[in-house]
Amino acid sequence: MTSPSRYLIRMTLFLAVVAAGAVLVASPLRTAFMANAPLNGLIVGVFLLGAINSFRQVLQLGPELEWIEHFRSGASRPSADSSPTPALLSPMAAMLGDRSEIKISSIAMRSLLDGVASRLDEQREISRYTVGLLVFLGLLGTFWGLLDTLGAIRDVISNISVGGGNISAVFDELKSGLEKPLTGMGTAFSSSLFGLAGSLVLGFLDLQTGQAHNRFYTELEDWLSGQARLSSGGVTTEGDHGVPAYVEALLEQTAESLENLQRTLARGEENRHQTHETLSELAARMGTLTDFMQTEQAVLKKLAETQVELKPAIERMAGGGNGGMDEATRTHIRNMDLCLSRLLEENRIGREETVSQLRSEIKLLARTVAAKDDS
Repeated sequence: MTSPSRYLIRMTLFLAVVAAGAVLVASPLRTAFMANAPLNGLIVGVFLLGAINSFRQVLQLGPELEWIEHFRSGASRPSADSSPTPALLSPMAAMLGDRSEIKISSIAMRSLLDGVASRLDEQREISRYTVGLLVFLGLLGTFWGLLDTLGAIRDVISNISVGGGNISAVFDELKSGLEKPLTGMGTAFSSSLFGLAGSLVLGFLDLQTGQAHNRFYTELEDWLSGQARLSSGGVTTEGDHGVPAYVEALLEQTAESLENLQRTLARGEENRHQTHETLSELAARMGTLTDFMQTEQAVLKKLAETQVELKPAIERMAGGGNGGMDEATRTHIRNMDLCLSRLLEENRIGREETVSQLRSEIKLLARTVAAKDDS
């Protein structure tokens, strides 16, 4: 497997180049550093801690690689005296014990790789936070310096007095008053310089650390892929027997049955929801039908009352002979009779259609409920 020394060399050379550049501009950097020594010292301290952490992360891959190479050579598990105990591969070391050869399933391999990946990401969280912290400290110094600058400019403007007429004294006072705003600007720009430069350098170191981790993870995955067995369900060693084929088939069939049961329950829930909606719609239609029948009963009642009121008048007209009722009156009465007959017929047909629709809805509801019971 690839040694992490190549990444250490890159990181060291990069830091050497940065240090050489800092030496070339040492005088301006010293002046900028002294503009706000406490804050800039904090930025430099955070940078050194981040750089040390990046080197430590790469150096931690050495014991892991030694353990893997010792294991692949065919020897037993390395003891604590002969080789350092691995930190990233500690679950694998505890699982294997003193065995010298493994056959691992794809599921167990993926579980081990996920554990290693999570540990690698956890180690890089500090480096990422350090890069962001340097940017934050640089911006903090910038705003701090700008606040000092604005306050000093306000004081200078408020203290300027040109009433005496001595222009040279006014300019001397202005020059002395501008020293504090310039100091604030130095604080702002120096903190931004150190913060952004430190985040740039730490970003490169974190990039190299990530490449080293990715290389280690990729080669570990390639090695474990060569040890994987697709027929068994867990980690096995020499002399161990995998899970029988009929047990695997039974487990697969059980999983399929559970999946089918889940789909059936989902369809049952959908049918129940549809039945609920159908019942709600049927209840609404029955309410409408009830209102219609009540209205029809009111109309029929009024019609009966009208017929009762018209009966005496019709009898008087009929008893008066031909002389009491002319042809137009008889025609009008005949038309009224025909209209009443037609109205009664239409009411009867309407009631039959309403009852027919109600029967159809009830049949549809019965079929829906029966289909739900069958599912």
